[in-house]
Amino acid sequence: MKYIIGIGGVTNGGKTTLTNRIVKALPNCCVVHQDDFFKPQDQIEVGEDGFKQWDVLDSLDMEAMVSTVRAWIENPVKFARSHGVNVTPGSKEPASKDIHILVIEGFLLYNYKPLIDLFDIRYYLAVPYDECKRRRSTRNYTVPDPPGLFDGHVWPMYLKHRKEMEDCGVDVVYLDGLKSRDELYNQVFEDIHNKLLNCL
Repeated sequence: MKYIIGIGGVTNGGKTTLTNRIVKALPNCCVVHQDDFFKPQDQIEVGEDGFKQWDVLDSLDMEAMVSTVRAWIENPVKFARSHGVNVTPGSKEPASKDIHILVIEGFLLYNYKPLIDLFDIRYYLAVPYDECKRRRSTRNYTVPDPPGLFDGHVWPMYLKHRKEMEDCGVDVVYLDGLKSRDELYNQVFEDIHNKLLNCL
């Protein structure tokens, strides 16, 4: 059985931290990080807001990302091995009973139709403006944030894309990013565990 989990939501919402814990806890689990699909810096356009447009779909090679996910769907064992993930030998049950899990993590997972349809479950981490801005200010990025980027581009794009997602009726499970890391992990792990048991 193949199962695809999305962990999306706001920048600095705790997506990567949660993803890393979930991936370690689940069997035969691979991960795809949306951040690995950013286009080169010289291909990122400057928008009307005066900032390089990092927080939009055009900044990402979404076709390559979907191709990567489809490669996992086609052959999760081969994908896992090529990404250094140990695959637990299957039980004596039919191969269809073997569980293979893919976690896809990123800030714009639910605004690209070819990707939206691939998920079995979609989680969406949210934190309020003040906390998001505080967390963002403590992070060190390869390309540092220019002054005013958060208020002038990052937060407005987050609100825009969240509204688009909600207007399209994308089915997501909202997670409160203000909860402790342990609370979030326990909530999501238990939810996934129960869903997988129901699928068997």
